[in-house]
Amino acid sequence: MKRLLSVLWLAAAVALQGAPPAGAQDYPSKPIRAIGGSAPGGISDVFIRTLGEELHKRWGQPIVVENRPGGTFNIGARACAEAPPDGYTICILPNEPMTYNPHLFKTLPFDPDKSFEPITNLFFIVQVLAVNSSLNAKTLEQLAAVSKAKPNTLSYSSPSLALVLFLENFKRETGADMVRVPFKGGGDSVTGLISGTTPVVFIGVGNLLAHLRSGAATGLVMESAQRSPLFPDIPTLSELGYRGDFTRAYFGLYAPAGTPKAIVHKIRDEVARIVSEPGFRDKNLVQRGLEPVLSTPDEFARFLKQDREIAGRIVRESGIAPQ
Repeated sequence: MKRLLSVLWLAAAVALQGAPPAGAQDYPSKPIRAIGGSAPGGISDVFIRTLGEELHKRWGQPIVVENRPGGTFNIGARACAEAPPDGYTICILPNEPMTYNPHLFKTLPFDPDKSFEPITNLFFIVQVLAVNSSLNAKTLEQLAAVSKAKPNTLSYSSPSLALVLFLENFKRETGADMVRVPFKGGGDSVTGLISGTTPVVFIGVGNLLAHLRSGAATGLVMESAQRSPLFPDIPTLSELGYRGDFTRAYFGLYAPAGTPKAIVHKIRDEVARIVSEPGFRDKNLVQRGLEPVLSTPDEFARFLKQDREIAGRIVRESGIAPQ
């Protein structure tokens, strides 16, 4: 009798392990809030709204976007971390609060490692080093020569600390004469580039599509895994031999820590199905200069840990002291 009971108990335990947790099958049963760390109209805001429309069609529940910009993306990350972990809050956040901010701030109102459930890395942002075409520079070597021929006149902008360090190293190695001008966003950088006041930028290629195509701007090099299908003539950093520490700009999808794993995986799998559709992928990612990733939650968690370590080395190399 005892043996029979043991067999029955074991069978029940196995069955329970294979069954999804309660609530996952019926999820979602009400609207989902999507917290965005960026302002309305930006790359991530446009993407999450478009993705939300597709999720609404499939799940029958709206995705309500709530923008929480500012504070070097810490405001949006904090709102995400403090939300109820019931599956009805998802968050689209860039790499800064997860990888760089732990090294740039003495304290944060969240723990990048413990306050979130990584769902998936949605996409990498392809970045381009571009110049105002009036400079007549088409390579990095020519840019260095132009800058030295016009001392104390050229400036550049980039929102990425990794890209800023690349350009500062480029200056040291070549003697290029350029000064960094910080801007709040890609729009300001583009205005400076086209007006000629800040004629060198290293920003997301999506900001410059029209200007690169019209010839107003010239792309010198891409920060991407491979050449962009949008501009196949522009080489990548790796092609030019750059092998230094580097982190790529990306936007990931997260949930508050404690969100049921089954719901996390259900969200990721549905998002992956949507983004894998050729029409959606081409229109909303490839044509905007974005590289789809769609890692699993476990893959994304491992990537975040590695990326945070690289970011720490970059910050230390920069000499920036935590604030």
